Amino acid sequence: MIKKTVNKIVMKKVLVALLVFSVFSVLGVSEATAQKNVTTHGTKYSIKNGVIEFKEPKRAKGQESMLEFRAEPMKVVRVGFVGLGMRGPGAVERFTHIPGVEIKALCDKYADRAAGCQRYLEKAGMPKATEYSGDEGYKQMCERDDIDLIYIATSWQTHVPIALYAMNHGKHVAIEVPSAPSLKDCWDLIDTSEKTRKHCMMLENCVYDFFELTCLNMAQKGLFGEVLHTEGAYIHNLEPFWDAYADNWRLEFNQKHGGDVYATHGFGPCCEVLNIHRGDKMEYLTSMATKSVNGLAIAKKKMGSETFACGDHIVTLIQTKSGKSMEIQHNTFTPQPYSRMYQLTGTEGFANKYPIEGFTFRNKNIDHSATPDLEKLDEHDFIPDAAREQMMQAYMHPIHKEVGEIAKQIGGHGGMDFVMDYRLVYCLQNGLPLDQDVYDLAEWCCIGELSEASHAHKSMPVKVPDFTRGEWNKVKGLKFYMKGE
Repeated sequence: MIKKTVNKIVMKKVLVALLVFSVFSVLGVSEATAQKNVTTHGTKYSIKNGVIEFKEPKRAKGQESMLEFRAEPMKVVRVGFVGLGMRGPGAVERFTHIPGVEIKALCDKYADRAAGCQRYLEKAGMPKATEYSGDEGYKQMCERDDIDLIYIATSWQTHVPIALYAMNHGKHVAIEVPSAPSLKDCWDLIDTSEKTRKHCMMLENCVYDFFELTCLNMAQKGLFGEVLHTEGAYIHNLEPFWDAYADNWRLEFNQKHGGDVYATHGFGPCCEVLNIHRGDKMEYLTSMATKSVNGLAIAKKKMGSETFACGDHIVTLIQTKSGKSMEIQHNTFTPQPYSRMYQLTGTEGFANKYPIEGFTFRNKNIDHSATPDLEKLDEHDFIPDAAREQMMQAYMHPIHKEVGEIAKQIGGHGGMDFVMDYRLVYCLQNGLPLDQDVYDLAEWCCIGELSEASHAHKSMPVKVPDFTRGEWNKVKGLKFYMKGE
């Protein structure tokens, strides 16, 4: 009798275990993963009604929103640079061309890199900057009282510690992409920016590229009608470049973390044209990744790794509050043409960049006084090349009218890097809201960890946090401010 009872209990446990396993299988979750519900960054999440949700901390007492924040104007912007390996030296050189700038300090883990950037100052006839080096050399730089802005171009893993230290010592910060590798990093930057009332901007250059900024101007003038769908991508085979990253930091990050770890170049322009947190917000995303083949092979060769978290190709779909959609792709591992896909689908028009740059418009919506040579349009094809060039000129963004030609001469990815740096300094000098705020930074960076969570549960939807804490509809539309506004 006892034996039969024990057998029944055992059978019930087996049936329950099978049922639980079946439920998790339907959801696309292993039992172990479902019990853990934690990303490779250590962030915990819950699953509610089939949707993954991360905690959204409330704004602490003493913090204020940074939406449309204006700092006191500064006639001269005094800058300290940290991270002078790949991106940093170009930034130092570009800043020597911006009026009203003093370069006070140069900092890198390796002393020779800081010393090497003095040549840009010497060439420009600027005073020599103080040099700092070592793992924590940036702290001495941030503790000075004669620096307004810390420009951070270090490894992704060190972005946030440096930025937090700088803001807590009274400095505005500008951080290379992706500025915040994890959700915790995003919230830490937001909270510190709100607490210290210091700007925290991501250095996303692609929003200033000529095609993207012209398309934004067209969209704001209604040429595409209502933009319903956008696409962006970062597809760039980095196989020839992995050795260029000091201490192997970038490959190591990809080996440890899955998801779209480098979304911002393609994603930022999409968010801007859809007015994310300026009248609309992201509701949820779902993401899918291939297995890692090339990434794993590279890591095995260079690091001896047997696993690799980041898939070779990743596709993420995002839905907004107003019913619009975005698609973002990432691939840095397979041989194919470079692409920062930027695509807009509107009720009245279409724009595409990579591999073919072009527009499609309804003929009735074209201002033929601005494009006198434009013939009747075929609404099923791209407009002719000559017409495209006319449209690019007719709808050139005011920022490019001001500094576009100078930017092309100075350079930096065709000039967009200079436009980015120029606008950062311009807004600080004139006490204007920056073109990109700390909420842009968080929204564009969070895709990495959110998409990783989706991958772990077979593309389960993930709720996108509202980093503005309910103020996403307070500002109506994106605006690049000019002096006097």
